[in-house]
Amino acid sequence: MSAKKANGEAVPQKIEEKLYQNRYLVDAGRPHVRIREYAEPSAELRRLVNVCPAGCYAINEQGKVEVMPDGCMECGTCRVLTAESGDIEWNYPRGGYGVSFKFG
Repeated sequence: MSAKKANGEAVPQKIEEKLYQNRYLVDAGRPHVRIREYAEPSAELRRLVNVCPAGCYAINEQGKVEVMPDGCMECGTCRVLTAESGDIEWNYPRGGYGVSFKFG
């Protein structure tokens, strides 16, 4: 729900505020996204650090791309971006786990 100004106009919410409304049930020990083994991160993997809308990808101190799927929105951006390279394994979470969107 949007906040209202004194004159009754709706104040737009920031994306962070909207994402905060979503709920996640983590399936501990069974991530639905995994990065396949690699010697050097591909351009597609490095790109995921910037394009994942939930910010699930990061580059660690060793220069490796890692994924933390706990806040994943299951949008499939990473799946589409790495479709040709096959850099990730992506499956929908088991029933009852993953993201639960709250609209409004």
